[in-house]
Amino acid sequence: MAFETTNGILLAASLFAGIVLYLQKRKRYTLPYPPGPKKHFLLGNLLDVPTTFAWKRYAEWGKTFDSDVLHLSVAGSHFIILNSFKAANDLFEKRSSIYSSRIGWDWLMSGMVYGEPWRERRKAFQQYFHVGNAHLYEPVQMQAVRKMLPRLLKEPEDFLSITRHALGSMALTLAYGLDIQEKNDPYLRVSEAAVKSIGEVAIPGAFLVDMIPALKYVPEFFPGAGFKKKARIWRKVQENMREIPFAATLKNIASGSAKVSFTSTCLENLDESRDVDHQRTIIKDTAGNMFAAATDTTISAIHTFFVAMLCFPEVQKKAQQEIDRVLQGRLPEFSDEADLPYLSALVKETLRWEPSTPIGVPHYSSEDDVYNGYHIPKGSLVIGNAWAMLHNEEDYPEPSLFKPERFIKDGKLNPNVRDPAEMAFGFGRRLCPGNHIAISALWLTAATVLATFNITEAIDDDGRPIKPCVEYESALICHPLPFKCTIKPRSKECTMLIQAAADSY
Repeated sequence: MAFETTNGILLAASLFAGIVLYLQKRKRYTLPYPPGPKKHFLLGNLLDVPTTFAWKRYAEWGKTFDSDVLHLSVAGSHFIILNSFKAANDLFEKRSSIYSSRIGWDWLMSGMVYGEPWRERRKAFQQYFHVGNAHLYEPVQMQAVRKMLPRLLKEPEDFLSITRHALGSMALTLAYGLDIQEKNDPYLRVSEAAVKSIGEVAIPGAFLVDMIPALKYVPEFFPGAGFKKKARIWRKVQENMREIPFAATLKNIASGSAKVSFTSTCLENLDESRDVDHQRTIIKDTAGNMFAAATDTTISAIHTFFVAMLCFPEVQKKAQQEIDRVLQGRLPEFSDEADLPYLSALVKETLRWEPSTPIGVPHYSSEDDVYNGYHIPKGSLVIGNAWAMLHNEEDYPEPSLFKPERFIKDGKLNPNVRDPAEMAFGFGRRLCPGNHIAISALWLTAATVLATFNITEAIDDDGRPIKPCVEYESALICHPLPFKCTIKPRSKECTMLIQAAADSY
């Protein structure tokens, strides 16, 4: 009798739970989507989705619809835009089990599906470049930046390519232990072509197939399927970036001439009891990810630093006064960071003012969900609008101005002001694992350049200063369009310091 009673209770409980789940699911599907532009018959928001500077349009819509979460629909595909840090944190961090996947690229970590292959590559990176292993990357960064100085002294008009070269050298050394040619380096050419293709394909809405997935099944010659030809070309370019430097490292290892690097160290520590080929693939993919990030995202931030110093000379002067007071005629070291709070604030403002990745690679919702009374369908592309968050007037008053002071209080960094790095490098489990390396490279470059050079307006043929007007490209990773400025050593003593630094390497 007791057994039958227990069974009856379990059955009733199961039925009750089933009814509750059914009603919740039914309620979920009757809930509204987040607000957004009006949907048109058949087309939905096909004509509304911006293909350039989408982050600014999404931010405007957030104000128009008085919502930090927006919804777009195109041919059955759902786009959810998150314009606030709170919304991004609530979904990407607190509900990371639902929102950690992505669209499914083969090996590039930023676009891989959330699962074991992604975890393996991220683990490999974090084990080697852990924040506590600064001795593995800081000396390489120091060498690359100081070797850059004489080139800036000799060819200051070529500063964009010189800084790109320095960051490329840093990445090649850290990832592969390879040397870089002073000009027209083949590894850098491969990397630049690859990251450009990645940037174009990753912008949500840039291609019709993003909104109408069925197009992926039509022939290449079919109208609207031109992306398939581009995809073939881009895949080859991206594979070159992954394969060519890795093969060069293997060759150096075989000849006994390999330098210490992520790739060489990991290959030396292979676990012979496990699948060696699989381990080698993880190493190759992870090194390729690092090479791509360092030669694009980080250099974008460094070029923005030059833009900011050109457009806001009073900030440059204030940072140089702090540097001169602390360094007293020497070049900066990483150990100086604690004594240079304004410079650290300047770096934070560089990340905030014109973020390298203003809109992140879309996350993929693996389940139906409800947020703030809105239905988020399974399979939605959920996009964190970092630009909107970093230009939120409540967190950052006068967001269009470059004001490092916003991060300073009583002469120290103010911990109560949200760190832009929390938004500039992604969200949740998909936060960039190398953000500390990117920040340290940006800090050292800014400190060293400001210690030795003045960045001022370019001069026209008549000897008059040219008022700066710098524009940015619209891409997944945004770079300022080529611009001119005058870069000169601050003094004869600085010139001697630059030459001495070059001689030490």
